[in-house]
Amino acid sequence: MSGKQILVVDDEIGIRELLSEILFDEGYLVHLAENAEQARAYRNEHEPDLVLLDIWMPDTDGIALLKEWAEHELLTMPVVMMSGHGTIETAVEATRIGAVDFLEKPIALQKLFATVAKFIKEGAPKPQLPQAESQNQNITLNIDGQEQRLSLPLNLPLREARDYFDAIYFDYHLQKEAGNVARVAEKIGLERTHLYRKLKQLGIKFAKKSGEGES
Repeated sequence: MSGKQILVVDDEIGIRELLSEILFDEGYLVHLAENAEQARAYRNEHEPDLVLLDIWMPDTDGIALLKEWAEHELLTMPVVMMSGHGTIETAVEATRIGAVDFLEKPIALQKLFATVAKFIKEGAPKPQLPQAESQNQNITLNIDGQEQRLSLPLNLPLREARDYFDAIYFDYHLQKEAGNVARVAEKIGLERTHLYRKLKQLGIKFAKKSGEGES
């Protein structure tokens, strides 16, 4: 992969330096940006072979920068989003705009190497003509350290797409916690009453444990 250039955009210096060292050792030329302004300036002058873009940054977040590049026809390279606090909704939005994948922090080295090699080889996604009814996009997810490959139905309205992924997400955690809604609420950081209502709204069946209630 000699000569392949990667732009790493992250406001945390430790992550920038770690990724720089790791990727340099793999034979890549690495450029660093600590915020969207620096990333924007670099992209205006260069076209890297891949961008690793953090979502949560203080000046302009990664989603906004990704959207900006897409609107100005600068999204001509594969962009992989990174976050330690991502949600399915955020991953869906990033994929819709043009990101090719999503890495959850802390990033596993093998996952990093595989993702970088895959998309540097494939390059930016080629525009495709709209397909009929079954237009789906596969994305890899932000779920308790375990890689989950999901298929996004792009032809759904946004609210329905959110409900689709919410159902998958909640069902996953319910299975992991043996149906204990209280533990799921604590695990995902959602108020229990709200979780009960959301599960009912999505039509997800659950068994209340002793002592659990909606208030």
